Amino acid sequence: MIDDPADPRVADFAGLRGQWRVSRPDYFVAEGVWVIERLLASPYPLRSVLLTERALDELGDRLPDHLTVCVAPEDLLRDVAGFDFHRGALASAGRLPLPEPAALLDGARFVLAVEGVNDHENLGALFRNAAAFGVDAVILDGTTCDPLYRRSIRVSMGHALRLPFTRVGDFGALGAAGFDVLALTPSAPAEIEDVDRRERQAVLVGAEGPGLSKAAMAACDRAARIPMAPGVDSLNVATVAAVALYRLCGSKLNA
Repeated sequence: MIDDPADPRVADFAGLRGQWRVSRPDYFVAEGVWVIERLLASPYPLRSVLLTERALDELGDRLPDHLTVCVAPEDLLRDVAGFDFHRGALASAGRLPLPEPAALLDGARFVLAVEGVNDHENLGALFRNAAAFGVDAVILDGTTCDPLYRRSIRVSMGHALRLPFTRVGDFGALGAAGFDVLALTPSAPAEIEDVDRRERQAVLVGAEGPGLSKAAMAACDRAARIPMAPGVDSLNVATVAAVALYRLCGSKLNA
């Protein structure tokens, strides 16, 4: 039982509120029982957990024997994390090396590529959408935020823990791997309804404000837009991706 928020055994979880945009290079933190259940089924190695007794009852028989398990009352979890935390469970897990882009793309047929998305909840929603529509991998540029940040994981419904991803210096790697690269941008003349699915397809999305960079657009083979009512100039990036991924994959999901 932990009774001191400064106990070194819970150092992984200290001051999480201050980590809104800070990612640790060697580990990440997941929050909530159902997310930790998905973490247990993932390849990421657990380091430690901080649980209330209720959460321990739910997870205890599935936790590895070697794991550091810290049990504390809910108010102490709040003191450690630094914010009003009610999910009753925190876990830290070691990061894994990112796959080489060529190796990850070699076995993929349909990928989602993301440029410049720095909102963790939007990125989590993109991973959830990618999983829902059968995407094989997610390719991120260097400016996109961390998909293993705790809010990204939670919004992704844990799919950020199981869907392979890596980062690229530029999206030319997609074309070099044999992918047809489709950019989603409001300025495209073609509508998504008129776009056909290719054998190896990459769908590229960018942040809602700046959109895709000139360099990213130069790496694309085609571009498409989602038609909208007059007076509406854009959609949330996760919504854009969901519409496009359904258009390209929806008919194949139950095939």
